[in-house]
Amino acid sequence: MVEVFRNKNLATRFQILVEIADKGPFIQQRSIARQLKITPQAVSDYIAQLVAGGMLENEGRSRYRLTGEAVNWVIKVLRELDEYNTFVLRAINNIAVCAAVAETDLEPRTRISLKMKDGLLYASAGTDSQATGITVSAAGRGEDIGITGIEGIVPLTVGSVTIIKMPGIDMGGSGKVDYNRLDSLLAGRCPVFALGTEAYVTLQKTGIRFQYYGAVEACIDASRSGLKPVVVSVSGETSGLVTRLAEAGIDYQITDITAIHS
Repeated sequence: MVEVFRNKNLATRFQILVEIADKGPFIQQRSIARQLKITPQAVSDYIAQLVAGGMLENEGRSRYRLTGEAVNWVIKVLRELDEYNTFVLRAINNIAVCAAVAETDLEPRTRISLKMKDGLLYASAGTDSQATGITVSAAGRGEDIGITGIEGIVPLTVGSVTIIKMPGIDMGGSGKVDYNRLDSLLAGRCPVFALGTEAYVTLQKTGIRFQYYGAVEACIDASRSGLKPVVVSVSGETSGLVTRLAEAGIDYQITDITAIHS
């Protein structure tokens, strides 16, 4: 069991540190109290304990900053929570029903093989894979089917992201894109995302299918499903995208398609 689940004091300390890391150093203790649904006095007492314990530095005028020790502890707790989350998901998968695509004709109540392909879970006859499950019903090839009693881990390699950086409107926008290079980079690639209005217009000109809304999170989800997404990103949006990918532990490559004129 995760340490913070066993001790309410530790759980509250963790939450206070996260609130200060997210909104500090000028966050008001009353704001933390409202967020955690405890009294301002309780927050004040916890902060005093955290300062005394070397987890917070008081920079004066109710300004606080996490120490290196605090950062390391928060990261440790996050890792424990992530491991516990994986454990819970595996436990739930054994009793829950999840959807898959039938790769072959399948009979009901039969143990089958599971694998990821094109970002989707596929079920096929036999038990020769690292992960297996039991069919809830019958299904023909290409149909959706419920799977329960999952055992093992579905093999999955997280995909990397290709970021195609283009100039913003202040540098010419879609009018300053090397479309020949862009077409070459997009050939055969899926899914494709547009990040920024200029990227939207640029991809519209290519005629390729792409997604615009929620591009960053959708790109991360696609990578975690084993796909290798492409993001056409305005230069001003690229740093934020890179930060999110780094936080998610996803590899990426950046290519600039700004047209070069002699």
